Amino acid sequence: MPFVNSDGARIYWRVDGRADAPPLLMVGSLGSDHSMWNPIMEPLAERYRVIRIDKRGHGASDAPQGDYKMEQLGRDVLAVADAAGVERFRYMGLSIGGMIGMWLLGNVPQRIERAVLTNTSARVDPSTFSDRIAAVKAGGMSSIADVVLGRFFTAGYAARNTVHMATVRQVLLSLEPHGYIGCCTAIRDMDVASKLPGVSTPTLVVAGTHDVSTSAEQGRWIAQQIPGAEYLELPTAHFSPSEEPERFTDTALRFLRAG
Repeated sequence: MPFVNSDGARIYWRVDGRADAPPLLMVGSLGSDHSMWNPIMEPLAERYRVIRIDKRGHGASDAPQGDYKMEQLGRDVLAVADAAGVERFRYMGLSIGGMIGMWLLGNVPQRIERAVLTNTSARVDPSTFSDRIAAVKAGGMSSIADVVLGRFFTAGYAARNTVHMATVRQVLLSLEPHGYIGCCTAIRDMDVASKLPGVSTPTLVVAGTHDVSTSAEQGRWIAQQIPGAEYLELPTAHFSPSEEPERFTDTALRFLRAG
């Protein structure tokens, strides 16, 4: 299993696809590990050397005690890229993964060729995450699981009772509460919006019409702030790649291949 040490934590990453294919780094949502991307992996791995990363506090990565920072999470991604021998890469991030992507675009644009930011936000109400932190501290991950899963998927998708959704739930419940809380603090305290007007990297923003975590309005705002950004809205909740894998992947692949 590949790991890299980054700022006091071992960060897990895995590779799918040919070694000689262009690199695509992927980071998923708060409360998920690399398996959240499973519904779209086959077409991506046919074309890219896909490097999926478990954020600190999630999956097989370490979960250090204490608050995390968005810069720290961004530098974890760079540590993985360096360990994989990748100087420049395409990037795809969902939710906090998209927030990390915005930090990368604003601070190390020379490393990013093209970026897909999906179901994410550049601005949050800090009280939302303060309340989430308090709930997890009081009751553990099980205390928020039903609410979080209800935000990840629409009721129609949830009614299908897929294996993928069951896996997402199991991953969420398996997290160390302090690791989840650490990422909540990174979101609560982030400052990524101010640099968006200066981003020159080609960017695709994807949003879900029924996403109550990071609304379509927030997605449109990000696309408006980044010069020349493309925008796609899908009839999904927070996990757009899970609910609309073909439409999401068709658009993302077209965008990533461009240029």
